[in-house]
Formats: sequence, structure tokens, C-alpha cells
Amino acid sequence: MIAKLTGRIEGVEDGRCVVDVNGVGYLVQASTRTLATLPSGGIAMLLIEMQVREDAITLYGFADSAEREWFRLLTTVQGVGAKVALGVLSALSPRELVAAIQAGDRGALTRAPGVGPKLAIRLLTELREKAGAMPTGPGFSPVLPPPAAKGAAGDALSALVNLGYRRPEAQAAIGRVAERLGEDAGLDQMIREGLKELAR
Repeated sequence: MIAKLTGRIEGVEDGRCVVDVNGVGYLVQASTRTLATLPSGGIAMLLIEMQVREDAITLYGFADSAEREWFRLLTTVQGVGAKVALGVLSALSPRELVAAIQAGDRGALTRAPGVGPKLAIRLLTELREKAGAMPTGPGFSPVLPPPAAKGAAGDALSALVNLGYRRPEAQAAIGRVAERLGEDAGLDQMIREGLKELAR
């Protein structure tokens, strides 16, 4: 079994790359997040998950161990194959994935190609207990649930909950808005942008 490849990145295409290791070119499938870190024509190391089937041997590459661990976990969920798992990891980093699952943010998951509302619910249900123990990236420990929002963010969260949105989803939406707009954003703007996030 191949667990790691170190070689020259000969070419990066949509969803895959070729890694030249001592004259042998390995075709490696990867998320857009991993592919974006690869130096075209330069030397790089990829962690590998190898899948062997009757008709094919496929290599999946990852820039770090957190992404590989998430790939392994995602593919244990019914309806999530390797292609969908890579789509999820292209749309969300491991840290964002943990936060989305802990917040019950179905909208964040459906942004990934191949993930519809039903599959998003299944992911949230099956991974909720496991997400907190998963790695979130190099040098990071598992994240804790997001802290309580304060100031305008807290008021905007209360407003969205009063409008009938579930607190975890509203909290995740306001968190993204606060990160994008900064702490000085006004209440009206927070609510308006929060509604846009929830509508996605």
C-alpha cells in the first residue's frame, strides 16, 4: 500500500495531479484545497489514501493528515464516496467542517458538490458525535463549540432566533458574518448578512 509520495508535480488539472517519483508518474486525485498548495514543476509531498478495486487502483492525495483523516471518516457515511468526500473537503477546511457539524449548519455542507439536503442531514447526524475528536489542521487541537456572541453579533443572533431560525445554524451564520465584516459592523448589517447566509 502507498501511504506517501514525494516527487515533482508534473501537472495539476481539475481534481487531480501527476506526481513524478523517480521517473514514474502517479495520477493522484485531490481536493482543490490540496491542489492549490502544490508547486507546479516543484517538489512536494502528499499523504496518500489508496483504494483498490477489481477494475482500478486509485490514489487520493492530501496536503496534511487532518484532511486525510476527514476523508476516511466522510467515506464511512452511506452515500459518500471518494468523489463526494473530496468535494466536501474542497468546499470546507477540516476546521470549518468541525464547526459546521457542531453547529448543525446544513447550508454549509450543501455548498459542497454532490451534497444535497438529505445527505447533509445524514452527515450531521452520523458525524455529530465524532466531529469534536477530529483534527482540524496542522498544529491545531480539536475545536470547541463557538463562544457565545457578544455586542451586535449577540443581538443579531437573538433576532434571527426570534425569527424562527435554529440557534446552532443562526450562530454559525452570524459567526461567518462577524468574521467577514469585523467587530465594528452594525446590527442592521449583521442581521441582513446573516439572513443571506441562512438563505444559501
